[in-house]
This record gives sequence, structure tokens and C-alpha cells, in this order.
Amino acid sequence: MNRKILIAGIGNVFLGDDGFGVETVRALSAHPLPDGVEVVDFGVRGVHLAYQLLDGYDTLVLVDATARGGAPGTLYLIEAEARPGPVEGPGDGAGDGPCEGPGEGPVLDGHHMSPDTVLALLGALCAGTGATPPRRTLVLGCEPACVEEGIGLSAPVAAAVPEAVRMALDLLDPPAPDEAGAPGRELRRTP
Repeated sequence: MNRKILIAGIGNVFLGDDGFGVETVRALSAHPLPDGVEVVDFGVRGVHLAYQLLDGYDTLVLVDATARGGAPGTLYLIEAEARPGPVEGPGDGAGDGPCEGPGEGPVLDGHHMSPDTVLALLGALCAGTGATPPRRTLVLGCEPACVEEGIGLSAPVAAAVPEAVRMALDLLDPPAPDEAGAPGRELRRTP
């Protein structure tokens, strides 16, 4: 594999299920990975993540708690689309709301940067440096049960971590089709 892939665990381990991304990349790092794949626990260091992406990655996989209204522990695989102009949208699952204020650029709070804010900052950094952002960005998210102060994942989110690891590994090395030609395990994608 000649492509550079960054799998970035993000979230705050002091806010319960918001630590899903951190716990998932910790578990993923115990597996052998193909050359060119980096697995990094960024935690709440969104600015650091944006700067690391300037190193030229083909694919970025953000692993994070992602509130989308499903049952706690539901996993999502979301293909992020490039959006021109200001970025607004859901936060990182911790209920922090839009990424920008009215008429402003991204809010740069290094400890509360949602994936949208990181990607907006990356866009600004690439424009200023001539670097190229990742060609593809995916979010491997998990529906949180609780993102209040406290250490440790809820039972449904903790139970989803092994499946999230499997999904990440499948992204790196998709399973071979079965004897009838049907695809192996299929990744669940969410619009």
C-alpha cells in the first residue's frame, strides 16, 4: 500500500462516551497494520491534528463519538464531503453546537474542536501553505449514551469498540468475497 492513511482518535476521556475515539484507536493499535497507516490518539488536540494533516495523507479516518439520534452504541461510517464556504454542523457528539459564530471563521478553541472545525482549519492551513488536504475523509462514529463528566464508556459504547476496530481494519484491508462472489463483511455506511 503506497497511500498514507491517518486514523485519528478524537474526544475527551473525561466526558464519558466522548472518549470512544480514544479507546477505539487504543484497541486498534494492538493490531498489525499495513505500511503507510498511522493510528494516533489526538484526544482533544484538534489543532495538532490539523497541522499533522499537512504532512500529506491520502485518507483521513476520524474516530469519534457522533450523536445522530440512533441507539447508544450504534456505529456509523460517514464519508465527509468537501463543503465550500463556512462550515456549520453538528459538534463532536458532546453537544457543542455549530462550529462558527455569525460572520466569523472557525472558532479555534484547541480543547473543543469538532471534526468540522478541524477540517475548516485544515482548509485554511492548506490555502496558506500550498499543502493538499486528504483526498478522502471518513468519520467512524459511535452514538453516545452519556457525554457528561466522568471517566469510562457506557456499556453499549464499550461493547461497540471491538466492532469499530473491525470496521477500521476492513477499511484498510477489505475482506475477500465469498465463494459465490458476494462481498465479505460489508461496511455499514450512514448518509
